[in-house]
Amino acid sequence: MADIDYKRRKLLGTAAAAGGISAIGGLGMGLGAPARAQAAGLTPFKVGLSALANTCLAIWMADEAGFYKAQGLDLSLQKMAGGAQSGPELKSGNIQVMHIGSSSVVRANAGGYDLRTVASLRNTLSFTLFAKAGVKTPADLKGGAIGISTFGSESDATLGMVLAKVGLSRQDVTVKELGIDPNRLAALEAGTITATMLNEPSRSHALAMGLNPIVDPLADHTPWVFTGLVADEAYLKSHRALLTAFLKATLEGNYLSLSDPARGKAVLAKQLNLSDAKIIDLAYDDFRKLSPADIEVSRAGTENIIAQVAKGNASRNPDDYIDTSLMQSIHDEGYIDALRKKYKFA
Repeated sequence: MADIDYKRRKLLGTAAAAGGISAIGGLGMGLGAPARAQAAGLTPFKVGLSALANTCLAIWMADEAGFYKAQGLDLSLQKMAGGAQSGPELKSGNIQVMHIGSSSVVRANAGGYDLRTVASLRNTLSFTLFAKAGVKTPADLKGGAIGISTFGSESDATLGMVLAKVGLSRQDVTVKELGIDPNRLAALEAGTITATMLNEPSRSHALAMGLNPIVDPLADHTPWVFTGLVADEAYLKSHRALLTAFLKATLEGNYLSLSDPARGKAVLAKQLNLSDAKIIDLAYDDFRKLSPADIEVSRAGTENIIAQVAKGNASRNPDDYIDTSLMQSIHDEGYIDALRKKYKFA
C-alpha cells in the first residue's frame, strides 16, 4: 500500500469542505457536515475491532463525520473476537490498526511479533466481574466457571489480577471462552457460568438486570491500556503518514464525541443497537469520564500490563510495546491545540 505524501494530503485536505481539521492541520471538513472528499484517490485503511463497546466511539464518530475521508483515508472496520488475531492480522497487512488492549501486544511480541501501541482510547481497567444469581460472596466463585472472550484477550489477561483481589486464583475456577460480551452476559443470565467480566454497555445491562458486581476493578481506577490502537512496527516505520492521518481523524472524532453528548449518544445507540435511554446515558457517561481526550498511551498502564502478563524472556521495557513518536509529532505541530480551540476544551 502506497503511503500518502505531503502534497497529496494537502490537496485532499483543501479539497474537503471548509470547517474541520485537515491532514496537515489546516481547515477541512465542517463540524457535523457529511464527507465530501471524493472516494477516488482515497487510500484503503482497515481497522480491526476486538469488541463492539463504547471505547469505539471516537472511531465511529470520526467515520460518520467524514474525518477519515478528509485525511485521505477510505476506512473499513472489521469485527474480531479478542486479541489472539492481532499479531498475524497486522503482520500480514490484512488490517493496518487493531483496536485492542495492550496485554495482547505483550503476548503477541512474546510469540515473535513486533507490535506497538501508538495511541489509546482507554487507560483504565474497565471490566467488572459479575456473578450469577445466588452467588453472594467471592468465596462462592471457587469451583465455578468464569467466562472470558478468548484466551489471550483482555478479559483473560486481567482475570488473575481480579481474582487475586478477593484471595482467589485461576486455579480455583474453570475458565471458558465464550466470545463477545453479550454472549457472556446471556450465559450468566442463563446460569451456565458462575461469573464473567463485562465492559460497557453490557456492564450497564448487567446492573439493570440486578446481577451482582462481585469484584469491580473499574472503581479502583487501575491504570491499564485497556483499548490501544496498535500497529505492526514495520508498517509503522514505512507508513508513518498514513498512521498519522488515521490518528488525526480519530483524535478529532474523540474531541467531537466528548464535546457533543447528544451526538455521541446517538452514534453509540446506532452502533451498539441500543434503545434504552438509561443504558445509552450510562454507556456515554462511562466513555466521557474515562476517555483520554488526546488519546495518549499511559506508560503506567503499560507497566501494569507488563507486570501481569510478561513471562519468561519477554521484555519488561515499555518501549518494546509502545511508540509515542506519532502522537508526539501531532502534538508538536499544534494539531491538538487547534482541536482544543475548535471544540472549546480548556
